[in-house]
Amino acid sequence: MEAKIAQKYLLELHQTNNEWLSELAFAKDEIMTYETRLSEVDAANTAIEVKAQVEHFQNQFIRHKEVIDELKAEIHHFETKLADIAISNNVATDHRKSYVNTSLTEEMDQFRKIFGELRVEYLQFLARTY
Repeated sequence: MEAKIAQKYLLELHQTNNEWLSELAFAKDEIMTYETRLSEVDAANTAIEVKAQVEHFQNQFIRHKEVIDELKAEIHHFETKLADIAISNNVATDHRKSYVNTSLTEEMDQFRKIFGELRVEYLQFLARTY
């Protein structure tokens, strides 16, 4: 049995990419806010346990910003492929289909899950320190 490759219209794929880019920009802004608050917590506490947690979150935020940058690069690369398809084909883009980048979809789902877990962990930490 032959595996089917999911396809969507170019416009749908483009809109999904734009939504992902907006979501990633929002997450990066959220991290910047978290980092500001974390530095305030760090300055106000001398307990070793708090300092260790601060360092943990600093490292997590650095890594999440790297992942965001990697995902954005992948999305832009996929957008370039979509643009090439649109340019190379005379069929109107709203009638032209292309493959769904399932690995990128899975990576975005995984990012949402892990970032959501980090958000909960961080907010619980803040609640405990005040």
